[in-house]
Amino acid sequence: MSTLHYIFDPLCGWCYAVAPLLRAAHAVPGLSIALHGGGMMSGANRRSITPQWRDYVLPHDRRIAQLTGQPFGEAYFEGLLRDTTAVMDSAPPTTAILAAEELAGRGLDMAHHLQHAHYVEGRRIADQAVLQALAAELGLEAAAFTAAFERLAGEATEQHFRESRHWLARVGGQGFPTLVLEQADGALARIDVSPFLGQPEAFAAALRQQVPAADEEEMIPHCGLDGCTDA
Repeated sequence: MSTLHYIFDPLCGWCYAVAPLLRAAHAVPGLSIALHGGGMMSGANRRSITPQWRDYVLPHDRRIAQLTGQPFGEAYFEGLLRDTTAVMDSAPPTTAILAAEELAGRGLDMAHHLQHAHYVEGRRIADQAVLQALAAELGLEAAAFTAAFERLAGEATEQHFRESRHWLARVGGQGFPTLVLEQADGALARIDVSPFLGQPEAFAAALRQQVPAADEEEMIPHCGLDGCTDA
């Protein structure tokens, strides 16, 4: 089986831009998706919302909406982006993704749900209460999610960030998102997603051309470290 490595951050706007491509890739037979959260806004890079930050991200968000049709809600533009008490921290939502993957193989579902919660609903996805609610919305059992989250928080998530950044360096990626196709023989090829923004079906078709046809038993159901740059 081939693997699509997705190096991303849940608070990266251009990762939200490629979310429809990941959904389309999830349905390609013979292809699995490996998630590598890079910790763009973790540790010393955590930050509070400020008017300056809002001014910085708005042009990117408008460009993303124009190129991809991805929705942005008023609760995000006029709520979260004006809430100077909100803190952006990549670690808790990444831990939630790891927990959802461990519990039910639903890390990608959680990543998409987090993005919708952030960019459409304007929710604080670094808050554990919000993460618990999002897990419940996905149908994950509350106690099991809490236990997995607590076990994977802290050092386990930091180790995941280190491994993800190693992947980024290994493939010569410049930031988030970076997508890399790994064939069954271990060959790696970085994918330029720019031509496919807003065209998930074309992206899936391109992947099918590169992924060997899966055997029947393999066909299973599927879905800059310093900041984002324009496409």
